[in-house]
Amino acid sequence: MLRLLQRKICNPAAEKVRLSSSLSGNGDFPILKGHKAAQDLSKDTLKSHETIKDKEGQRKVTKKEFKIYRWNPDKPNTKPFLQSFFVDLSTCGPMVLDVLQKIKAEEDASLSYRRSCREGICGSCSMNIDGTNTVACLKPINSDTSEPTIITPLPHMYVIKDLVIDLTNFYQQYKSVEPWLKTRKPPKDGREHRQSPRDRKKLDGLYECILCACCTTSCPSYWWNPEEFPGPAALLQAYRWISDSRDEFREERLQAITEDERKVYRCRAIKNCTATCPKGLNPASAILKMKAKHSLPNPVKRIEGA
Repeated sequence: MLRLLQRKICNPAAEKVRLSSSLSGNGDFPILKGHKAAQDLSKDTLKSHETIKDKEGQRKVTKKEFKIYRWNPDKPNTKPFLQSFFVDLSTCGPMVLDVLQKIKAEEDASLSYRRSCREGICGSCSMNIDGTNTVACLKPINSDTSEPTIITPLPHMYVIKDLVIDLTNFYQQYKSVEPWLKTRKPPKDGREHRQSPRDRKKLDGLYECILCACCTTSCPSYWWNPEEFPGPAALLQAYRWISDSRDEFREERLQAITEDERKVYRCRAIKNCTATCPKGLNPASAILKMKAKHSLPNPVKRIEGA
């Protein structure tokens, strides 16, 4: 490992050539094998990156318009509006969050939005970009300068300021499913509850949720009944703990989420949640599996155990 680091440090030109070779490829990075959402994201990012280069491979000046939703609670008589900003993509990072950072730092410090990790892990920078709910740090800039990129808050939520929304009800619904391990007795060795690799694999596609609220705010059932219907994100987490072999209250969890017709059975399988999830998860499938477990528990157990 030390020799590898020394080689990279001593020969940065070779490393740059290697990186350029990867960037000029089709975005099929081996490390992303099996992660379709990440592969699609890498390809979109590389495509955008290559578009703003000239014939000599240098980044050319490319001005693009971004229309951003603005509303200030300190000016209640001023209606919300879309404010245009023109950003030079050649001096900006590849993601929409980079654009917001550049605008806030160089043009308008009053622009408000949430952000934290910028790695698609925290879910803070969730917003609606060109009509799709996503996280800004994972959304490549559309380098087509003929049309503006429109950035608005997540839909059907109370706006605090600009792109910042009130997530109080969202987190209350998440809390209602009790998203923590529940057991009747301590582990045998007094240290941890063990789990087989096979049982652990059942949690793939469930535990990766970053609580960005993209799926929940795209769900018509949540729009209509946000106080009663938990939403796709909360239901995905409910199924995550119902599927966890270490949890000793799985039957009680399933009963609690299915006995009230306003919860899991409010889902109409529109599947907006699955279509918009920036992590490539499938909340609609988790909800359908909970319905199946409730209606046909034994067949579902046989299918999942196969």
